Amino acid sequence: MAQKRIILELGTGNDLYGENYTKAACRAVQDALHHSSLIVFRSIGLDRDSMQITVNIGVQAPEEIDKAVVAAELPFGQVTVAPVHGGLNVVDTEHDTVSVIATAGIAVYLDLPEEKFTL
Repeated sequence: MAQKRIILELGTGNDLYGENYTKAACRAVQDALHHSSLIVFRSIGLDRDSMQITVNIGVQAPEEIDKAVVAAELPFGQVTVAPVHGGLNVVDTEHDTVSVIATAGIAVYLDLPEEKFTL
């Protein structure tokens, strides 16, 4: 069996007033999840917990992300959170605040038989 990426979902999230990178990341993950309905698992009898999930989160301060909190946003599978430099900070100099915008790319992998799933 070989790991095959079967899903890629994208999302954005923000924390407009709290400058909290983890909150923005969680909102980006929720946005991505709300774009999906993964009925394929139920329809063909796949175990949802066997999914390997990589969550790439782009923010301006990736070291500020609490990876465990972000991983907890995903209800199934084995989750790895990979914060990277990206996203966007919007600075309001008049009020001395920063709005944090995060982007998420969620990739889902499953072990699938090589011979049945090659193109």
